[in-house]
Amino acid sequence: MGEVDPAFIQEYEHRPKLNVNEAGGIPVIDLSPLNNSELSNDQQLIGSLVSEIGNACKDWGFFQVINHGVHSDLQKRIELVARKFFGLSTEEKRKVRRDEENPLGYYDTEHTKNVRDWKEVFDFTVSNPTILPASHKPNDHEVQELRNQWPEYPPEIREVCLEYAEALEKLSYDLLELISLSLGLPAKRFNEFFKGHTSFIRLNHYPPCPLPDLALGVGRHKDAGALTVLAQDDVGGLDVKRKADSEWVRVKPIPESYIINVGDIIQVWSNDKYESVEHRVMVNPHRERFSVPFFFMPAHYVMVKPLDELVNEHNPPKYKEYNWGKFFRTRKTSNFKKLEVENIQIHHFKISN
Repeated sequence: MGEVDPAFIQEYEHRPKLNVNEAGGIPVIDLSPLNNSELSNDQQLIGSLVSEIGNACKDWGFFQVINHGVHSDLQKRIELVARKFFGLSTEEKRKVRRDEENPLGYYDTEHTKNVRDWKEVFDFTVSNPTILPASHKPNDHEVQELRNQWPEYPPEIREVCLEYAEALEKLSYDLLELISLSLGLPAKRFNEFFKGHTSFIRLNHYPPCPLPDLALGVGRHKDAGALTVLAQDDVGGLDVKRKADSEWVRVKPIPESYIINVGDIIQVWSNDKYESVEHRVMVNPHRERFSVPFFFMPAHYVMVKPLDELVNEHNPPKYKEYNWGKFFRTRKTSNFKKLEVENIQIHHFKISN
């Protein structure tokens, strides 16, 4: 990962200490009714689960799920291949590094010249190939096939990653249906948007940081997609900005659980009933940290806008529609070169009163 830039230290040495409240964690929701045949037909239990999901999305934008149906052995295997891959030499890992042409593969903060985010990652898509617009320019209608690039070692990484992707895809659809029901919509209302989806998985490695007060694992941000399903190890470090009082809350790791957060797309579809919430990752001075987020995102051709069923004369649309593929391509392109405008956000499509 390299050394911390002295200029960075000088610039930030007087930054106020970060205040993180470890109390009052995000809701924990038991998904047993979805994965137990004896419970799945109990409409009262399912209704209660839908209500829990809706309240968590509205009040927090985040929640943890247990008894989610993803086998614990598979969770252990994906973490193991991540540890093996990130344990390789930098030269070996960079044989599959991403670039402007293909944003899939490996990158680290030294490569991206961004020491503020203290991490290295490996990205792969769920669908291979994945179709995206070839450029962020509005009038360019060409598309590009993104293909995964796999390292030679560990030899089992491709098999484990694809098996894991299949399991997380199923869980994401289950969660999406619960969220749809919580909005008073049919369970599969959102599914049509995910035919040929652009979802991807990221293996994250946060090495120990010698100056944890001067860097972040990931800076404060909101997720642009529909849902994020995150597995984190026992080191922890994820902070969520609590909606009730804007305090940062540390999410305590629960073994074999997943942390779920609503992304910007759900915020737009729900016309702000559910809000995408800021979060960040803190580094650890003594221990390395691993996490695996699954970013569940619609197909490139989907036009994102408030759903017709959720708007009326008393609750008019709060966003203009935008093309997801162009939006996503703009975000990806901005990782490699400065665009003419600031990094695109959903507030750029907000309709002023």
